[in-house]
Amino acid sequence: MTKEKTQFKEFLETVSVLQWVLSFLFLGVACIILMVYLMFTSLWPLPTLYFLWLVMDWQTPERGGRRTSFVRNWRVWKHMRDFFPVKLVKTAELNPNRNYILGAHPHGIMSVGAFTCFSTDNGGFQENFPGVRPCLAILAGLFKIPLYRDYLMSAGLCPVSRPSLVHLLSKNGKGNAVVIVIGGAAESLASSPGVNTVVVKQRKGFVRLALEFGADLVPVYSFGENELFQQVILTEGSVGRKLQDLFKKIMGFAPCLFVGERFALVPYRTPVTTVVGSPISVPKILTPTDEEVDHYHGLYMEGLAKLFHEHKVSCGLSENHKLRII
Repeated sequence: MTKEKTQFKEFLETVSVLQWVLSFLFLGVACIILMVYLMFTSLWPLPTLYFLWLVMDWQTPERGGRRTSFVRNWRVWKHMRDFFPVKLVKTAELNPNRNYILGAHPHGIMSVGAFTCFSTDNGGFQENFPGVRPCLAILAGLFKIPLYRDYLMSAGLCPVSRPSLVHLLSKNGKGNAVVIVIGGAAESLASSPGVNTVVVKQRKGFVRLALEFGADLVPVYSFGENELFQQVILTEGSVGRKLQDLFKKIMGFAPCLFVGERFALVPYRTPVTTVVGSPISVPKILTPTDEEVDHYHGLYMEGLAKLFHEHKVSCGLSENHKLRII
């Protein structure tokens, strides 16, 4: 029998989720504004010293980052997890003597399932996969923003750039699980309640990388991710969609038009179940051919589809729900 939440507990959960949404949307911009503002005040030595240090520290995000257990264990992440709630489901063992590339689907609006399970220590990953270190790879440009980059690194996030991924898969020992949200910005634009669409057919770079370093591929699906926000889906070819695509091409992320359940920004209290699939064994091939990449890419898509259909009913979907892979 589940214990009923108190009003204070629900308040803490709502505030925790709201601070994360606001951080996701505005913290980077706020950090830039703060640093520029300080340059024109009597406190100008502070940002000056920071920028001098930043020059020396510039490559750190692509060299494994600077994660801290202190940030990953903040109490706020537990309240955020409980808000939905977010749950991680293990379907197979991950050998800590291997490296892995986990493909996370779907992106949703803010990848709540991926962040909670892989960038905090309150999602259950450590308990389910001891000896394996998850690292969620996100937009590389975010690590160029002063202060914000340090906050991201402290949570164990890393840039989704080749130098960063190569370092984690070849120079950081074994037991690394690099988590990549494969569909990225294109998938976020398809996020809508009742829709299960993943963008992966033409995304093969992660498979080539896995072959080059002998990292096993693991499909991951977060059921409920697309139910957290309502999004205005603009039709292909419309002026609005063209502007979204142009912005995505220039900035690397898409300006989604979404609304939550409360205050426009607080998402719906919908359970998110992140299911980690079985690893697909990948050999180490320094220079994989296109045929070899296509073969393992096909195995990955098969594994993802199998994972979806095996767990969709237990995760709240009907038997006739289909996974659309584009």
